[in-house]
Amino acid sequence: QELPEMVLLKFFRPENTPVPARPTPEQLSNLIKTSLHYPESFNHSFHQKSLCLVPVTLLLSNCSQAVVDVMIDLRHKTTSPEALEIHGSFTWLGQTQYKLQLKSQEVYSLQLKACFVHTGVYNLGTPRVFAKLADQVTLFETSQQNSMPALIIINNV
Repeated sequence: QELPEMVLLKFFRPENTPVPARPTPEQLSNLIKTSLHYPESFNHSFHQKSLCLVPVTLLLSNCSQAVVDVMIDLRHKTTSPEALEIHGSFTWLGQTQYKLQLKSQEVYSLQLKACFVHTGVYNLGTPRVFAKLADQVTLFETSQQNSMPALIIINNV
């Protein structure tokens, strides 16, 4: 009785197997796009009321296909003397930190209030936004790229 012929098994692995790539720091810093919506100029009578409150909307857009954890910090101040000379200082009223989660492609609108005590030109672009992929266990979020300065003119009437 003849033995069946032995056949060698060959295992093939395609050379271009996609390895799930870790997002680059560049990609991680572009997860969330932010934009501030506010009036270009605001008229206020400082003689009648010393505090001028201006409503500002911070729009957050998740540019990725993934769920993203977002942290917003309003406590950041412009401290360089040149910036203070040009723009002056103002305060965000209310809560100073926010933590939220945005689904894929979700847009979230955050209502803020800026408080001014003098007339002048101010840069509202001070909120710092940090983000990380929700399924990644990292100790810190990546700072999101800040947009252009957001200038507002406060006038006395």
